[in-house]
Amino acid sequence: MPTVPPATLLIQTAFIGDVILMTALLEYLHQTEPATPVDVLVRRGNEGLLAGHPHVRQVLIWDKKHRKYAALWQLLQKIRATGYGRVVTLQRFASTGFLTAFSRAPERVGFAKNPLSRFFTQRVPHYIGDGTHEVTRNLRLLGGAPSSAVPRLYPSAADEAVAAPLAAAGPFVCVAPTSVWFTKQYPEEKWLELLAALPANLRVYLLGGPPDVAACERLVAASGRENVQNLAGKLSLLASAALMRGAVMNYVNDSAPMHLCSAVGAPVTAVFCSTVPEFGFGPLSPVAYVVQTKVPLPCKPCGLHGHSACPLGHFRCAHTIEVEQLLGTVNI
Repeated sequence: MPTVPPATLLIQTAFIGDVILMTALLEYLHQTEPATPVDVLVRRGNEGLLAGHPHVRQVLIWDKKHRKYAALWQLLQKIRATGYGRVVTLQRFASTGFLTAFSRAPERVGFAKNPLSRFFTQRVPHYIGDGTHEVTRNLRLLGGAPSSAVPRLYPSAADEAVAAPLAAAGPFVCVAPTSVWFTKQYPEEKWLELLAALPANLRVYLLGGPPDVAACERLVAASGRENVQNLAGKLSLLASAALMRGAVMNYVNDSAPMHLCSAVGAPVTAVFCSTVPEFGFGPLSPVAYVVQTKVPLPCKPCGLHGHSACPLGHFRCAHTIEVEQLLGTVNI
């Protein structure tokens, strides 16, 4: 029997969107090293994204909310016991650098900006703001070219079964109106303008997680639109992705739902308020539009991730985006 190569561990314990973009590395490794087993380490709550993923042998979970550093030490012991041939951290933080640096893997790979990168066997430069996409930055960790692979998720038959009756009800758009960061979020009153202006024959599904239920309920109540349905908190991430794939258009912020669209090839209109796609987190779907303010603003972008409030108090980067810009991307 052929010898199975030592496994590779990919570490990405950041947010949902970061895990989705990491899946491009899974595709790349499957293309270039199909015999190499690949495990992935994510933060608790994100493991559902990789459920049933055909290129993942095992998902390790770091619970950051319960005995965070004790759990980190336990993970290190598990990583060492597994005997990985290669450990790759996609993050620039000391915690995942610690797991990589002291994993005892022969190959320890990460970005040079990681504070523990001196203990890596391979250190890769990391630049933000030059237009390089995050997927390309990540692929460089494994020597991949920019077009080597794209993110991909694999909704299960059960996920598809949840989405199917919703998609079969007639042509529809999905709207994911919220974001973890306030300044990445198109304002509620603007979403209401969009709901009022969309063609009456289109059903509208509002998507989000459990924390987004109340915000979506407000939109349903204030819109007065009959064919709008709040699905926030009711669908898994993979079921949401399956539904978005069948939409006429998906309207999202610069947030995780945009990356869900990229990972299943769903059409997407991404609204960038305080951030810019040049940071490297823009949509990768075959049909993708980026909508931003047309007003020159010296304060935009005001940060890489966003803020809990506009630093200058006016939030013009969002309020000056016209709803007509969003409507122009849907053909009905």
